[in-house]
Amino acid sequence: MTVRLEEMSANEFQQYLSFAIKNFADEQIKSGNWEPHEAISNAKKEYEKLLPEGQNTENHNLFTIRYGDKEVGVIWIAERTDAKGFIYDINIWEESQCKGYGKKAMQEIEIFAKENGMNSIGLHVFGHNKVARYLYEKLGYRETNIKMEKTL
Repeated sequence: MTVRLEEMSANEFQQYLSFAIKNFADEQIKSGNWEPHEAISNAKKEYEKLLPEGQNTENHNLFTIRYGDKEVGVIWIAERTDAKGFIYDINIWEESQCKGYGKKAMQEIEIFAKENGMNSIGLHVFGHNKVARYLYEKLGYRETNIKMEKTL
């Protein structure tokens, strides 16, 4: 299976941004971090802070994941400090999930990171996302922090 990472076009970035803001807001609500009435506004602020120059923000690389001519998802990696990369987002579109594209995209982003001087990659995964956690563990990522909470 050949999966390619292609730099997002301006149009793809705008479509991604609309999806990502809503998705991030939904994940924050599921995690109990944000109230529904504030989630979209908070998510927009986070994306504006992280990507002040949109897809042209320095040290941020946003890719469309392709299998053949088909767009199957997106991945966003940034070089943060001291040659450390951070994956801010990876999403495989629903109709393309469970076909190995996520695993292949993660392997491709590791190649990209090495070629661009990064010697480690971090990422955040919501605790309720067991599928993603399993994938990352299979690929050799280890937990470095765990935040827990109990609703009373």
